[in-house]
Amino acid sequence: MNSVSPTAAQYIAGVMQDDLVDGRRQQQHTPERQGGLGLRAPQTPDVSREGAGEPDEMDKLKAKLMSAWNNVKYGWSVKSKTSFNKMSPVTVLGNSYLLNSEDEVERFRLAFVSRIWLTYRREFPQLEGSTWTTDCGWGCMLRSGQMLLAQGLLVHLMPRDWSWPDAQQLTDVDFEVFRPRSPARAGGVPIPSFSSSRASNTPENSLSGNQASKPSQKKRPESAKDRQAELTHQKVVTWFGDQPPAPFGVHQLVDIGKGSGKKAGDWYGPSIVAHILRKAVARNPVVPNLAIYVAQDCTVYKEDVVRLCDSSLNQTVPDPSSHPWKSVIILVPVRLGGEALNPSYIECVKNILKLDCCIGIIGGKPKHSLYFIGFQDEQLLYLDPHFCQAVVDVTHGNFSLESFHCNSPKKMPFNRMDPSCTIGFYAKNKKDFESLCSAVSMALSSSKEKYPIFTFVDGQGQDYGLEGHSSNHTQPAPHILPPGKLGRSSTRRSSDEFVFL
Repeated sequence: MNSVSPTAAQYIAGVMQDDLVDGRRQQQHTPERQGGLGLRAPQTPDVSREGAGEPDEMDKLKAKLMSAWNNVKYGWSVKSKTSFNKMSPVTVLGNSYLLNSEDEVERFRLAFVSRIWLTYRREFPQLEGSTWTTDCGWGCMLRSGQMLLAQGLLVHLMPRDWSWPDAQQLTDVDFEVFRPRSPARAGGVPIPSFSSSRASNTPENSLSGNQASKPSQKKRPESAKDRQAELTHQKVVTWFGDQPPAPFGVHQLVDIGKGSGKKAGDWYGPSIVAHILRKAVARNPVVPNLAIYVAQDCTVYKEDVVRLCDSSLNQTVPDPSSHPWKSVIILVPVRLGGEALNPSYIECVKNILKLDCCIGIIGGKPKHSLYFIGFQDEQLLYLDPHFCQAVVDVTHGNFSLESFHCNSPKKMPFNRMDPSCTIGFYAKNKKDFESLCSAVSMALSSSKEKYPIFTFVDGQGQDYGLEGHSSNHTQPAPHILPPGKLGRSSTRRSSDEFVFL
């Protein structure tokens, strides 16, 4: 349950009071014309403003009150500890960690905290055509998509073994052992404890705790290679800034979403977000040697990928300065069941997250979008965008990166995972793409179901873009139902109808 402080409650009350005062002032200064019976004459609508689609005063008031409430709702939360079993490996995007030694815990810390964390933000420039200055309450799937794209960019631009040298210490975690019934462990070797102190429930105290742990962190890089890596790291974060020019920021993504009938304040599904990311990368030249391919009907058509990546096939005159093969992010929107996750696909999802080429899964649990990056036993490891933070001006060269990295890992059971999701992969060159097809196909074959989650086939598929996944598209995404539940699919809503409140 979210807890609200007196300061936060006072903030909402202040917003409401200011808006009421402003409304009274407008009424006092607005000249009133009266008819012969003393009744106020009807107001003539502002045709120019309606034609431009600008929100009226009531819409502005509603948006401001909703934003204020969401800022409080997602800005204050009661934290709980996440337990990790020292005897079972933790998988994070293709790497495995057995947390039974300090070295392994340190490797896991760097792997988790180094991932870019993108959450709700407040007080950013107003989204065009709306009154929204925050995405609290509706933008979580966009944020999850941003995190998946950010991971793809890190893999694309950074060394494979890169980790953030200023990664904070882990908080709200407990490394424990599920001991056998006998009090003595086999072999008589004690397992050390690496439990970290639990952070307090307020952002202010959490910040002070992070600052207190800074002396024990690794010093900033000194070599030229590490300094260049940090400059690239900072540049990637600026691409997701909450300012209109940022190529992959929420302003750009919402603008692209208008092509599918979406607008600021709407909820987005993982399939639509996949196509929005594809369009964002295609229309921004900041990463020239990268393309995004979105699978069609749960099928990756290999020839389509080759035509997208092999620049020589699209050139009438060879360009010696161009790269022979573009790196590619492959996004596969799927449904892993009907109304709930089909348990037969759990092992398959695990095997996919074990692959080096996997860059994560955007989906979540019902009514709650998350970015999945790994698992331990029967629980998924994720980054949660549902935390409202103040906007950071990334145009300043010395902006802080701390709010873009999470040091509190969270887990949830597989059976709570919403079946609608998008899986991401990355291939740097043609050889990597061929290896990806082979490795992913093998992982898909581990499913107990007769039909795989998706397939790789030779040849081309039909060309259809974002417009085919608009909000008016009534057909659900292809999916496979658990045995005995075929008759329930007609009542299932479209896979892109997510509610995240």
